[in-house]
Amino acid sequence: MYDDAGASAAAGIGAGMMILYFAIVIFMLIVWWKIFIKAGKPGWGILIPIYNVILMLEIAGRPGWWFLLMLIPVVDIVIAIMVIFDLAKAFGKGTGFGFGMMFLGIIFYPMLAFGDAQYVGNN
Repeated sequence: MYDDAGASAAAGIGAGMMILYFAIVIFMLIVWWKIFIKAGKPGWGILIPIYNVILMLEIAGRPGWWFLLMLIPVVDIVIAIMVIFDLAKAFGKGTGFGFGMMFLGIIFYPMLAFGDAQYVGNN
């Protein structure tokens, strides 16, 4: 009834996709760890849910209570966009880099982490 070769191929593709997914997740954890360290925050903070968002808000120069705003549907999208641009600004980058972080994060966040960007903070 079933084609064993087709099922094996599908299983192999699925396993390959899972490996790729986990590789990307681990890579982005390393990237965020490096960003946190550059900003003078503990790198391990990225591993703790909720705390990592509060640290990210601090790096972006926003108050920690904004985390509560991120729990409100639709408002969370606006807040997240503001934080992305504030994060770019905190590392001395401009609006264009902020758009890159928003639409091509897999490229721009590693540039922020491993590039020459220095944390200058938001005033």
